[in-house]
Order: sequence, then C-alpha cells, then structure tokens
Amino acid sequence: MPLLDHFRPPVFPNHHWESFHSNWATRLADALNDQLPPGFLAEEHTFAGGRLEIDVATFEQPVSVSANGHAVALAEPATWSPPAAPLTVPAVFPDSFEVRVFQTTGGLTLVGVIELVSPGNKDRPEERRAFAVKSASYLYQGVSLVMVDVVTARRANLHNETVRLVSPDPRLELPADADLYAVAYRPVRRGDRDEIDVWPERLALGAPLPTMPLRLTGDRFVRVDLDDAYTEACRRRRII
Repeated sequence: MPLLDHFRPPVFPNHHWESFHSNWATRLADALNDQLPPGFLAEEHTFAGGRLEIDVATFEQPVSVSANGHAVALAEPATWSPPAAPLTVPAVFPDSFEVRVFQTTGGLTLVGVIELVSPGNKDRPEERRAFAVKSASYLYQGVSLVMVDVVTARRANLHNETVRLVSPDPRLELPADADLYAVAYRPVRRGDRDEIDVWPERLALGAPLPTMPLRLTGDRFVRVDLDDAYTEACRRRRII
C-alpha cells in the first residue's frame, strides 16, 4: 500500500506514531518468524524515552525441585550497593523501535536488527549521533542491519551519519534531500578484508515500501517485506 504520513493530518493526531511503530515492529517480527529456519528467532524491542518500554522476551525464574517433585522458587541472592559515583556526565539513550533476530543454537546470539527511526532519533545532534553510534556498533560486531526512516516531522539522514562513522567513502551517502529511506547493511569478511555491503532505497509518500535483505549467517538471507508488514500494521491500527 502507499506510504502514509504518520506525523501530519489526517493520520496524526488521530493515530499516534509510537503505537504504530511498535505495532509495525511486531508485524515485522511475526513475518520473520513465519519464514526463519529452525535455530533462529525474531523479537520486537521498543523503547521511547521514559514513555514506552516493551521488551518481548522470557526470563527464567531460578527453581529447584523438592523431594516430592514440586518446583520451588529459589531465594534471590543478596545484592550489593556500591558507594555513590564520584562523577556523573550527561548521556543520551536513543529511542529504539527494533526487531532483533537471534540465532538460538547454543544460546541467543544477535545476528540481525531492523531499526525503525523515530522523530527523537532525528531531533538534536546528540540524539542523531547516539543513534548512528548504536547502528555502527551493530555493524562493527558483525550484526546485519536494516534501517527504515519514514519520519516526516524531522529532517535528517541517519544513514549518512552512520556510514560516516564506518567509512569516509562519499559514495555510501544518500543525497542530502533523501529524508525517507530504507537501507540494508551486511558486514562480511572476504578473504583478509572486512567489508559492508549496502543496499539503499529511497522512500516516498504515496509509494509502496520495498523488500529488503537481512543476512542471518554467511550467505543465508531472509526477506524483510516492509510493505506487507506496514499494510498489516495499518489495518490493525484501523488506519485503513
């Protein structure tokens, strides 16, 4: 379906972008889990400042089995409180609307991330840098990344800010007027060289969203159908 403007009328303020972004992340995670091979799992993770935090994960409660076979929760270990920190510095914890893909064989290993850009990510220079540093750190760890920016309320290109941290090559950057975009990144070792493959796509209001590649391991990829998940999120939120 055509990309809508979720930050201006008529969609906004009847539908809040935070709810839509978190639902879009859920639809993307659902779609990925439908096609991921055994040994992989997709989960959504959203955090918008102090307003919204959803971490879809399971936490194991330490248990013991009594003599009669019943499970009994173990007491939590004693905690330790350190002295007050001698120094405190300002920090920025960027908004996060993500889908994280894990390889589950031998424990959870993060292999891919889909980042949905928020208005806060594009707001102040320190917010933009924090987002770019987080995205670049994924790539430096060998984690594949898909970055999606449909925010019309702010003008900034976080793809360009990210690749400037990774490489001085200006060919990696999108044009200065590219405010809406989707980009896929694949860190890869070829021979003795570390490289990052980049698939950039400019987006436009009124146009359908593309399908992006997300590398799992090696040459194994999964399709990220942004348009199908977007359409389902719009339907679920009664935007269409």
